Amino acid sequence: MTIKHLAPHFVERFPETLVAGELYLAMEFATSAHLCACGCGNKVITPFSPTDWQMSFDGETVSLKPSIGNWTFRCRSHYWIRSGRIEWAGEMSQEAINAGRKHDAQSKLQQQSSRSISGDIRQPALSAHEQIQTPSLLGKLKKWLGL
Repeated sequence: MTIKHLAPHFVERFPETLVAGELYLAMEFATSAHLCACGCGNKVITPFSPTDWQMSFDGETVSLKPSIGNWTFRCRSHYWIRSGRIEWAGEMSQEAINAGRKHDAQSKLQQQSSRSISGDIRQPALSAHEQIQTPSLLGKLKKWLGL
Protein backbone atom coordinates (compact mmCIF):
# COMPACT_ATOMS: atom_id res chain seq x y z
CA MET A 1 0.00 0.00 0.00
CA THR A 2 1.52 3.33 -1.02
CA ILE A 3 1.87 6.13 1.50
CA LYS A 4 0.27 9.50 0.70
CA HIS A 5 1.28 11.54 3.76
CA LEU A 6 4.02 11.49 6.39
CA ALA A 7 3.27 12.82 9.87
CA PRO A 8 6.32 14.33 11.60
CA HIS A 9 7.52 12.95 14.93
CA PHE A 10 10.49 14.60 16.60
CA VAL A 11 12.36 11.93 18.52
CA GLU A 12 15.55 11.50 20.49
CA ARG A 13 16.12 8.10 18.87
CA PHE A 14 14.42 6.10 16.15
CA PRO A 15 12.00 3.43 17.36
CA GLU A 16 13.00 -0.18 16.70
CA THR A 17 10.03 -0.57 14.40
CA LEU A 18 9.12 2.30 12.10
CA VAL A 19 5.44 2.86 11.37
CA ALA A 20 4.24 3.50 7.81
CA GLY A 21 3.12 7.09 7.34
CA GLU A 22 5.38 8.44 10.09
CA LEU A 23 8.45 10.63 9.49
CA TYR A 24 10.83 10.41 12.44
CA LEU A 25 13.14 13.40 12.90
CA ALA A 26 16.12 13.26 15.25
CA MET A 27 17.52 16.75 15.31
CA GLU A 28 20.46 15.85 17.59
CA PHE A 29 21.69 13.61 14.78
CA ALA A 30 20.41 15.82 11.93
CA THR A 31 18.71 12.80 10.40
CA SER A 32 15.25 11.55 9.56
CA ALA A 33 13.85 8.08 8.91
CA HIS A 34 10.68 6.69 7.41
CA LEU A 35 9.43 3.61 5.62
CA CYS A 36 9.57 3.84 1.84
CA ALA A 37 6.46 5.53 0.47
CA CYS A 38 5.87 2.76 -2.07
CA GLY A 39 4.94 0.38 0.75
CA CYS A 40 7.87 -2.03 0.25
CA GLY A 41 8.80 -1.70 3.94
CA ASN A 42 12.42 -0.56 3.47
CA LYS A 43 13.81 2.00 5.90
CA VAL A 44 14.79 5.31 4.31
CA ILE A 45 17.41 7.32 6.19
CA THR A 46 17.98 10.95 5.18
CA PRO A 47 20.85 12.86 6.80
CA PHE A 48 20.55 16.65 6.87
CA SER A 49 23.47 18.71 5.63
CA PRO A 50 24.22 21.29 2.96
CA THR A 51 25.18 18.46 0.60
CA ASP A 52 22.56 15.88 1.59
CA TRP A 53 18.94 16.75 2.45
CA GLN A 54 17.52 19.94 3.86
CA MET A 55 14.50 19.81 6.15
CA SER A 56 11.94 22.53 6.71
CA PHE A 57 9.21 22.51 9.34
CA ASP A 58 6.30 24.94 9.14
CA GLY A 59 4.96 24.15 12.60
CA GLU A 60 2.75 21.32 11.34
CA THR A 61 4.35 19.59 8.38
CA VAL A 62 7.83 18.75 7.14
CA SER A 63 9.35 19.07 3.70
CA LEU A 64 12.62 17.50 2.54
CA LYS A 65 14.67 18.44 -0.45
CA PRO A 66 15.94 17.17 -2.76
CA SER A 67 13.75 14.24 -3.74
CA ILE A 68 14.07 10.79 -2.23
CA GLY A 69 15.55 8.44 -4.81
CA ASN A 70 15.66 4.87 -3.50
CA TRP A 71 17.91 3.60 -6.28
CA THR A 72 19.39 0.74 -4.23
CA PHE A 73 15.97 -0.66 -3.32
CA ARG A 74 14.20 -3.17 -5.52
CA CYS A 75 11.27 -0.73 -5.83
CA ARG A 76 13.52 2.13 -7.07
CA SER A 77 10.89 4.57 -5.84
CA HIS A 78 11.40 8.28 -6.40
CA TYR A 79 9.35 10.94 -4.62
CA TRP A 80 9.32 14.30 -2.91
CA ILE A 81 8.18 14.99 0.65
CA ARG A 82 6.46 18.38 0.46
CA SER A 83 4.42 19.71 3.38
CA GLY A 84 4.02 16.15 4.61
CA ARG A 85 2.62 14.94 1.28
CA ILE A 86 4.25 12.36 -0.94
CA GLU A 87 4.55 13.65 -4.49
CA TRP A 88 5.74 10.98 -6.88
CA ALA A 89 8.55 11.90 -9.25
CA GLY A 90 9.32 10.33 -12.59
CA GLU A 91 11.65 7.43 -13.11
CA MET A 92 15.29 8.20 -13.75
CA SER A 93 17.65 6.38 -16.09
CA GLN A 94 20.75 4.76 -14.63
CA GLU A 95 22.78 7.37 -16.51
CA ALA A 96 20.89 10.20 -14.79
CA ILE A 97 21.27 8.48 -11.40
CA ASN A 98 25.03 8.10 -11.93
CA ALA A 99 25.31 11.75 -12.97
CA GLY A 100 23.43 12.80 -9.82
CA ARG A 101 25.68 10.68 -7.63
CA LYS A 102 28.76 12.17 -9.27
CA HIS A 103 27.42 15.69 -8.72
CA ASP A 104 26.67 14.88 -5.06
CA ALA A 105 30.19 13.50 -4.51
CA GLN A 106 31.73 16.60 -6.10
CA SER A 107 29.56 18.89 -3.95
CA LYS A 108 30.63 17.09 -0.78
CA LEU A 109 34.28 17.28 -1.78
CA GLN A 110 33.95 20.99 -2.57
CA GLN A 111 32.18 21.62 0.76
CA GLN A 112 34.96 19.83 2.63
CA SER A 113 37.66 21.71 0.72
CA SER A 114 36.08 25.09 1.39
CA ARG A 115 35.86 24.29 5.11
CA SER A 116 39.53 23.33 5.19
CA ILE A 117 40.58 26.46 3.34
CA SER A 118 38.41 28.85 5.35
CA GLY A 119 39.34 27.21 8.63
CA ASP A 120 35.68 26.49 9.41
CA ILE A 121 36.19 23.96 12.15
CA ARG A 122 32.93 23.12 13.82
CA GLN A 123 34.27 21.00 16.66
CA PRO A 124 37.47 21.55 18.58
CA ALA A 125 40.04 18.78 18.51
CA LEU A 126 39.60 16.38 21.40
CA SER A 127 42.33 14.89 23.53
CA ALA A 128 42.86 11.13 23.35
CA HIS A 129 41.14 10.80 26.74
CA GLU A 130 38.07 12.74 25.56
CA GLN A 131 37.92 10.71 22.33
CA ILE A 132 37.81 7.47 24.26
CA GLN A 133 35.08 8.61 26.63
CA THR A 134 32.99 10.58 24.13
CA PRO A 135 31.26 8.47 21.48
CA SER A 136 31.65 9.75 17.94
CA LEU A 137 28.69 11.09 16.02
CA LEU A 138 28.86 8.00 13.81
CA GLY A 139 28.93 5.79 16.91
CA LYS A 140 25.92 7.61 18.37
CA LEU A 141 24.06 7.33 15.07
CA LYS A 142 24.78 3.59 14.78
CA LYS A 143 23.60 3.03 18.35
CA TRP A 144 20.53 5.16 17.75
CA LEU A 145 19.70 3.21 14.58
CA GLY A 146 20.20 -0.05 16.44
CA LEU A 147 23.11 -1.15 14.24
